[in-house]
Amino acid sequence: MADKNELLPGTLDLLVLRVLARGELHGWGLTQRLEQLSQRALQVDEGSLYPALYRMEDKGWIEAEWRLTANHRRAKYYSLTRAGRRQLEKEQELWERMSAIITTVLRTA
Repeated sequence: MADKNELLPGTLDLLVLRVLARGELHGWGLTQRLEQLSQRALQVDEGSLYPALYRMEDKGWIEAEWRLTANHRRAKYYSLTRAGRRQLEKEQELWERMSAIITTVLRTA
């Protein structure tokens, strides 16, 4: 949608890891939570989310388990692993450092 902001490259992993640090969710729940936390400014489509989830699962940052939702539908629930918590810390530190640098350049240029 034209009125929705697109994620910067490389930020989806950081956002998903951060949301999962608060507790496990299925894919639809993740998209809804990201939209809610961004006050509807971000919209993550399935074509971006699921490849990111599979990639993070392959890297050992998250793990998945099939379970029933509250609506009695089968869904894959994702949770953060110990390696995922370490990766979240690294990515959050990098984001904070880079955003501070970019803010400095924008204010002084």
